[in-house]
Amino acid sequence: MIDFLLDPQTWMALLTLTVLEIVLGIDNLVFLAIVSGRLPPHQQARARRIGLSAALLLRVGLLTTLSWITRATTPIFTVADFAVSWRDLVLGVGGLYLIYKGVMEIHEAVEGAGDHAPKPPASFVSVITQIMILDLVFSLDSIITAVGMTTNLPVMIIAIVIAILVMMFAAGSVSGFINKHPTVKMLALAFLILVGTALVADAAHFHIPREYLYFAIAFSIGVESLNLWMRTRQEKREAARAEKGV
Repeated sequence: MIDFLLDPQTWMALLTLTVLEIVLGIDNLVFLAIVSGRLPPHQQARARRIGLSAALLLRVGLLTTLSWITRATTPIFTVADFAVSWRDLVLGVGGLYLIYKGVMEIHEAVEGAGDHAPKPPASFVSVITQIMILDLVFSLDSIITAVGMTTNLPVMIIAIVIAILVMMFAAGSVSGFINKHPTVKMLALAFLILVGTALVADAAHFHIPREYLYFAIAFSIGVESLNLWMRTRQEKREAARAEKGV
């Protein structure tokens, strides 16, 4: 045990895998923020806690069944020389659902306003069900990444626990910020469609490097941050002119 703790490679693997799990968890966190935002305010924090707790239990459970994870990439049937595995099925269905969810949310945000009656809040059970389904998709991708990084089970479990705790700490702030700013929410929904497209591409054995996705979303966030900063400064200037006019 002491040798395990003193091994520099163990700590390097833990640090690297923790960072990777946090980055991979951003997708899950954005979806969690959008879905939980459909609930009444007093239920949103509870839904986020349940969703992230379920993600933690699911990922740790999958880690303890590494033999199944290894077989998840083994073809289960072939269609016209295209081999399909359980991983392909899960990622493909999950990606299509993300695309559907993102498109429907954007359509409602754009077309739902106006003369139409506001859509009633979603039920707690339906939100938790959606979170659990997507937890499975994101967990599988996360666990396969962990298995590819190291064979040390304690390191994988510790890294995933740390990543989920970081997400729990940030979930409230991320959800509040996304739901407060409509343009940021639209950007987050576009991000969901982008991630869904990448998952479908992975299921089709066409890998899109995640660095491209994260660069694109980071660039978009940077532009939107400048827009928010500009609008804030403009509002302050208008407020100051209004006070002088009074």
